[in-house]
Amino acid sequence: GSFMLVNTSGRFSGQKAHLLMPHLKENDTHCIDFHYYVSSKTGASPGTLNVYVKVNDGPIGNPVWNTSITATWSRAELAISTFWPNFYQVVFEVVTSGHSGYVAIDEVKVLGHPCTKTPHFLRLQSVEVNAGQFATFQCTANGGTDSGDRLWLQVISSFLNALVSGERGDTERNAKHEKLWSVHFINIRFYSAFELLHGRCCVVEKPPVPIAPPQLSSVGATYLWIQLNANSINGDGPIIQREVEYRTSSGSWYDIQPVDSTSYKIGHLDPDTEYEISVLLTRPGEGGTGSPGPALKTRTKCADPMRGPRRLEVVEIKSRQITICWEPFGYNVTRCHRYNLTVHYRYQAGGQEQVREEVSWDTESSHPQHTITNLSPYTNVSIKLVLMNPEGRKESQELVVQTDEDVPSAVPLESIQGSTFEEKIFLQWREPAQTYGVITLYEV
Repeated sequence: GSFMLVNTSGRFSGQKAHLLMPHLKENDTHCIDFHYYVSSKTGASPGTLNVYVKVNDGPIGNPVWNTSITATWSRAELAISTFWPNFYQVVFEVVTSGHSGYVAIDEVKVLGHPCTKTPHFLRLQSVEVNAGQFATFQCTANGGTDSGDRLWLQVISSFLNALVSGERGDTERNAKHEKLWSVHFINIRFYSAFELLHGRCCVVEKPPVPIAPPQLSSVGATYLWIQLNANSINGDGPIIQREVEYRTSSGSWYDIQPVDSTSYKIGHLDPDTEYEISVLLTRPGEGGTGSPGPALKTRTKCADPMRGPRRLEVVEIKSRQITICWEPFGYNVTRCHRYNLTVHYRYQAGGQEQVREEVSWDTESSHPQHTITNLSPYTNVSIKLVLMNPEGRKESQELVVQTDEDVPSAVPLESIQGSTFEEKIFLQWREPAQTYGVITLYEV
């Protein structure tokens, strides 16, 4: 047994003396049995006797047992459990109060069996929890206890910001009529593996995240076929659920769909729109869904236009030009952000049918219109609009318009012939090359 005597006379308040026990590594519960004595002639406590348990040469932590004054020698028991590969060291500490007196420790024994009175923790099975989640679990100690006895569950964590709080449950009796103490850790958020002094109490699993983005199999105007490509992950399995998250690259719309195979068809999409597609993986337990994996960026194809332009009407007719207008349209009609609108027209000239087309650039206007020029006067013109995108074309109804009349060309001079008589001259001539309407009068 070890012995320690501290004379606090002439000492300042807060000075410390330590007695360190050897490291204990046995895979078992130990009982630390010792006698202690704290006395003072004046009745004021000469100091505080604290007992700490350092685990794996880590921080000293909180005292697991302490006292400040006794009039006689007293005996104490501490039940301490550890399991391989952990080891611990018991540290006795005297902190002086500034008053004269003595603090003594004697007959410190390390017994290789549970204490006869003080309860000790039972070893727990591993409890699994997902990183970042609050977990509730129960640690049980058995043995005869007094209501004033305290239980300490010392925690080792490689994440320093872990939140730990505990409370003692109700005392119960088991079939052997031994008192059971239950300690419920109700507010522990786990980020990495936790170990407790009496053995591993919690295994922290990191939710799975795919390493690579999904792969594109085929593309349509309103659908995308993808391969999940989620066999390689960061984090822990097993995978119990797969989901596909997809969103528009511009805008806040998104959706999540569960998937039960390695390939998936995302339907009901908008044509000619860029989407970002990620895979979400879930392992068992609350908080088991990992963050979305890398995103696949891809664009749907254009779709065939819904219809051709509507309400093709005449704005103005002149002898050599026609201005037309139509109902405005947008993406819901074009089904593509890349499209063009052409004006197709045909008419008879010189005994032959002339066919022309012109691109209209006035498609974004709220009052779109187009003027066809260089037409022949007094001529029937058939006009239609054609809406085209990379996937198809749609036409408007055809509109037939006649240009206005215009001044006719001259009578061909060489065609004028005269026949003379006694009292008159008879003239005849050919029609002008271009009549440009109905000729109502010739003047000589």
